This record gives sequence, C-alpha cells and structure tokens, in this order.
Amino acid sequence: MNTEPNIPDPDGFYAALVQAHEGLSEAASADLNARLVLLLANQCGRQQVLLACLNAAREAAPSTLT
Repeated sequence: MNTEPNIPDPDGFYAALVQAHEGLSEAASADLNARLVLLLANQCGRQQVLLACLNAAREAAPSTLT
C-alpha cells in the first residue's frame, strides 16, 4: 500500500471532487462516493492492496462507540 503522495495535482483533484458533489443531496453524495471508491478500486485491481487500504481507512475512522 502506497501512503506517499502520488496525485500529480492534489489541489486540482480535490477541487474537482468538491465540484462533483455540488448540488447533491446527502444520499446522492454518499452514492457518488461509493461509486468513486468502486471505480478506483477496480483501477487498482489488487486484492491485498485494497484490503490493506480498507483496514487503514477503518483504523483512521473515529469510533462512534464509547
């Protein structure tokens, strides 16, 4: 799993991501995120890398359980 910055124009990508969500409801925005994750996962295509990324993202997520 590569955790080093690897996006050629991170600010431009972030701006495009924000723009893609403009005008969407919360549900439509969540659907867009889910489709984007699946498209990017398909681009990676490596199960071990995808599972490592999934675990890393989950570990970084705040817990709602106290």
